[in-house]
Amino acid sequence: MIKFLRHSEIDKLKWDTCIKNAFNGNLYAWSWYLDIVHPEWNALVENDYERVFPLTGKRKFGLSYLFQPFFAQQLGVFSRTILNQEIVLEFLNTIPKTYRFAEIRLNTHNKLEKTTVGVSLHKNHELDLINTYEKTYKNYSTNTKRNLKKVTQHHLQLTKNVRPEDVIKLFRENRGRTISHWNDLEYNRLKHLTYTGIYRGQAFVYGVYTKQNELCAGAIFMRSHGKLVFLFSGANQEAKDKHALSFLIDEVIQSHSQKQLVFDFEGSDQEGLARYYKGFGSKKTYYPGIKINRLPFLGRLALRLVKRK
Repeated sequence: MIKFLRHSEIDKLKWDTCIKNAFNGNLYAWSWYLDIVHPEWNALVENDYERVFPLTGKRKFGLSYLFQPFFAQQLGVFSRTILNQEIVLEFLNTIPKTYRFAEIRLNTHNKLEKTTVGVSLHKNHELDLINTYEKTYKNYSTNTKRNLKKVTQHHLQLTKNVRPEDVIKLFRENRGRTISHWNDLEYNRLKHLTYTGIYRGQAFVYGVYTKQNELCAGAIFMRSHGKLVFLFSGANQEAKDKHALSFLIDEVIQSHSQKQLVFDFEGSDQEGLARYYKGFGSKKTYYPGIKINRLPFLGRLALRLVKRK
């Protein structure tokens, strides 16, 4: 039996046991992670936490709705036993009707036909690190190899244990200037998330320094369930000119080669980024997005106002 639980009713110990043992468990589903990216999340729980489904919602202008929080690419149904389309649909149909609208993303193992009403497919790229670095490098694209060869003339240096706020600052001062929907709350949440991950031994922060010892690129990784997740990165124009981020990714791949790990690029639906990630020999995977609309016409107008906030 699937039941709806409010945040205060969730047994976090049982929840995390489920996520730990779920065949499709991932980084984003740990209770500590959810507590940071979306405090007061609710859930659907089957029996004694056999299967679980986090519900990340808000209420504005009298309207309750579900959305995908920042820094949580894939949520959905997590299961300790079998999981098929029928079970996933059962969970979706159990989402309380009080949520009048939902635009959320499930995980790779929540198989749904694209023809199902309200379903869209999103792209991810992953690279198995079990092989030797030499074998992995052979599958790099010609362009990626060319860029990495250019790096040698710039005398870049990779450093571990860079401060998360320095990487975040790099992003904010460069690409972040073009992203209006990110604010101090989200950046502080990312900082909190990263430091918590470091404390738990799951987060790693790398930086690339120039010959003048200036940070030009950085990246935040988190490790969970056999995956090394490329969670966030920042780079300035000099880093782009000198291919510093490619250097960083290549060095991380090299240092983690021949391990039972998958490098999760965490995207992307953007063709340019997808092509860039594919350049490292990654394979494309898909995960479903769900859109549920139970709103009357006036409610849809209200939703547009909510989304602008």
